[in-house]
Amino acid sequence: MAIPMLRIATISRCHSQQPLIYSIYSSSFTFDETSKKKKMAVSCSSPSSELNPVIKSDVSFSVGTYLIPHPKKVDKGGEDAFFVSNYNGGVVAVADGVSGWAEEDVDPSLFPRELMTNASNFVGDEEVNYDPQILIRKAHAATSSTGSATVIVAMLEKNGILKIANVGDCGLRVIRNGNVILSTSPQEHYFDCPFQLSSERVGQTYLDAAVSNVELIEGDTIVVGSDGLFDNVFDHEIVSTIVGHRNVAEAAKALANLASNHALDSNFDSPYSLEARSRGFEPPLWKKILGMKLTGGKLDDITVIVGEVVSS
Repeated sequence: MAIPMLRIATISRCHSQQPLIYSIYSSSFTFDETSKKKKMAVSCSSPSSELNPVIKSDVSFSVGTYLIPHPKKVDKGGEDAFFVSNYNGGVVAVADGVSGWAEEDVDPSLFPRELMTNASNFVGDEEVNYDPQILIRKAHAATSSTGSATVIVAMLEKNGILKIANVGDCGLRVIRNGNVILSTSPQEHYFDCPFQLSSERVGQTYLDAAVSNVELIEGDTIVVGSDGLFDNVFDHEIVSTIVGHRNVAEAAKALANLASNHALDSNFDSPYSLEARSRGFEPPLWKKILGMKLTGGKLDDITVIVGEVVSS
């Protein structure tokens, strides 16, 4: 994430339910072994009637992921980190390291990776009690690396309630029947400087997280990602991509590739360039002379997690 890091006093320009943690390379996989096993074990129910009320099935996530590092950070795998877990109905989380720390000779990838590792370790913690905001608190407190990161955590209850906690500009969309029914909003201090958890005393904490709940049903899809996705891909493109891919792993890969292609296109009028113009930013002088507007995608690490709600 090519954004400023927050510094003290100033903002410088800057069952076995083991989680899977990915942070240092591009990956594509489908995390649905548990749901497949459960679907195989589901027995046929009797026809519904007034004497036999319909009982709502438990749900869980079938998950696919894909990560594309910034073109200049491929050798070290970028500065995003994420994890997915099949605990309860499923847990997904993304952390986006703040690249401004590189100016201080600090590896920006270390903080988000440790943060995600800690979060995965606390998923089943009794004190967390399946609350994403408390999970962020405990993971942040346990992280000793220097740096900062934006973060989003989404935890699905088996009854279909999705709990979300978000600090910064990682995002989440819920798609139902070809429509976005829930969209998180980025938190920022000013344009391109989002809220962030930090090793510094000055910074945001779990108390600053935007928290929301939504009830999901079988067939719903969530898309979770770093700002490398949402700065470069519009919601209608996300929806059309999800609708066009039945496989969650392929959908995640397609979205990441779409974001990467847009990021490299200087003529694409991206969500990022639209927002920049709305904030008063102007194109380089040579573009202004030619009557051209500020356009283009934003080069960044791109992490995409696609989760389909399936009956357990």
